[in-house]
Amino acid sequence: AGRQLAAETAEVVFGSANNLADGQRFYADVKGRMKAIGRDPDHLKILPGAFIVVGDTVEAAKAKKRRLDSLVNAASGIASLSVQLGTDVSKFDLDGPLPPIPETNASKSARQKLIDLAEREQMTVRELAQYVGGAYGTLELIGTPKTIADQMEEWLMTEACDGFNVMFPYLPGGLDEVVDLVVPELQRRGLFRTEYEGRTLRENLGLPRPENRFFENGPA
Repeated sequence: AGRQLAAETAEVVFGSANNLADGQRFYADVKGRMKAIGRDPDHLKILPGAFIVVGDTVEAAKAKKRRLDSLVNAASGIASLSVQLGTDVSKFDLDGPLPPIPETNASKSARQKLIDLAEREQMTVRELAQYVGGAYGTLELIGTPKTIADQMEEWLMTEACDGFNVMFPYLPGGLDEVVDLVVPELQRRGLFRTEYEGRTLRENLGLPRPENRFFENGPA
């Protein structure tokens, strides 16, 4: 129902896909619904949330993210982790590895992603809870300006989105890193403007101004 409402009326959608395949499926679904009702798909922009952490190297960016996660009070993530795993993790040894998790009615894909993450990164239960407590659940772009631009370009060129809602790990430094390091890389690739096209957000997103239903051929 929400996708249909967006297809019929929205001009911008804050997307929640956190991987390319899901982004492409959501994009195709909403834009396809627009075509079906005779609406121009370009008149709606799908902008997924993108949590960006920039480093001089990919490993440095990952280390920065781990440092940020370590500042999260583990208790604030225990409840969220328990919900996502479908198991009360407060009874686990927080400084030990994640034990085998029984099958539950929790989302299998979300549950498995966390189990795989804990195993791949050799995370303790505490570290996993801190990760969940500090996560937005959106697309994470963690790396160098080049690798981040690579991922953004892939999303844009394969019809997974029309742009991004950039989210910062801290301010003002996180914002400055994106503006000073990532934006120039996108501009070099012709993926980001070098000047604004209009005076309003709608104009800069390339969206037409709707007719004013209160003033026929009158003031906008």
